Parts: sequence; structure tokens; C-alpha cells
Amino acid sequence: MTNSSNPHTFSEGAAFLSIRIENPQAATRKTPRQARSRATVDAIIEAGARILSDDGWAGFTTNRVAERAGVSIGSLYQYFEDKFSLVDAIRQTHLENGMQAMRRVRAVGLTPHELAVRIVAARIEAHSIHPGLHPVLLQEIPTARARRNPASDYEVAYLSLYAKIVADFRSRQGSPADAVAGRVLSDAVDGVIHNAASRSALDDERMREELIRLIALYLSPGTDLP
Repeated sequence: MTNSSNPHTFSEGAAFLSIRIENPQAATRKTPRQARSRATVDAIIEAGARILSDDGWAGFTTNRVAERAGVSIGSLYQYFEDKFSLVDAIRQTHLENGMQAMRRVRAVGLTPHELAVRIVAARIEAHSIHPGLHPVLLQEIPTARARRNPASDYEVAYLSLYAKIVADFRSRQGSPADAVAGRVLSDAVDGVIHNAASRSALDDERMREELIRLIALYLSPGTDLP
């Protein structure tokens, strides 16, 4: 599954890859201020993400990224010190994609099934931009382990989105119980979605339907929730 037809480009914006969410361009060594410079940085980040998704860490070099982005290697090094700083920008953009998709989920007045459909669609949308990227960032990058911080700003913000979704669905102010339920939902949903991405199975309709059913059952009235 490719992202060539996806209306949301990677540069427009996973709970296991915790890192502070910032403007992806904040990871650059030189801040792009003009539109042309910002477009160059976006093109480099997009090209790097495509290569990591398609070819993994073993196929990721700054020369290949520059060639794919249509820029000189000198231009790439104007903005990124090395390929690790470029990976940081790619990671931040990947995480922000997921945050943006979840921010669009509205839970007020929905049935459990309707909310489940929206949550699953949001997570699949974010991971379909570059389906192979998340497993590479999680498993192959030498610095990946150092990025797994369950107390990071990103993790806190990401889980708070789930807690708010649960609270809105229950038509009440957020509570510790909603935070727990949100964390359970996050772990369940992301576990399935991340494994599907690793298996190139994000377009598996049966997987999607079963995940929707799982979420809907968890959220249904009468379920023993916190």
C-alpha cells in the first residue's frame, strides 16, 4: 500500500516512539525562514521517510535522500548535520501525523461503533502515509531505544487525546478513570495497527472490522469499565 494518492502528505504532519512533539523543522541545524527553504526541508524529510519506509535503515543514506528529494547533498547538509538528525525530523513528523489524525476524532453523541470506526480510521490514516516507516523507526534505527520514554511530552499529550475522547464519549469532565480507559484503548489500538503496518496489512478489511468490534465492545454500556 503506498501513499502516492494520499491527500495528506507526510510533511503535513505512535505511542511506542515517544519524543517531544515540535515543528519537524526544529530538528534542523539551520532554521528555514523563506518559503523555498521550508519547501526544501519538507522535500528532504519526505524523501527520507519514503526511503526508510521502502528500504529500511540499511538503504538509508544522505546521498540517496538528496537524490530522491531533488536537492544537492550540500543543500541537505545545510539543514541536517547527519542522517541521525534527519531521522529525528522524520520521527517528529511521523508522530505529529498521528496526533493530527487523533485530534480530528470527535466523540460527542456517537454510538460505540461509530466512535470505534473513527478511531480506527484515524490510526490507519496516519500509518498509511508511509506504511513501512513505523517498524523501521521502532526496531532498526540504532538510536531507537533511547527514544522510548513513557514520560515524554509526546506520550503525555498522545494519551491525553485518548482520555479526552473517552470523557467526551461519556459526556463528562475527564477523570482518572477516563485516563485509564484511554490508555487501555491506546495500547490495544496501537498494538494492532503497528503490527498490521509491520505485516503490510493495513488494508486488511477483516482486521479493521475486528478492531472496530473490539473497541465498540469495550466502550459499550454495561461493559465493566473504570
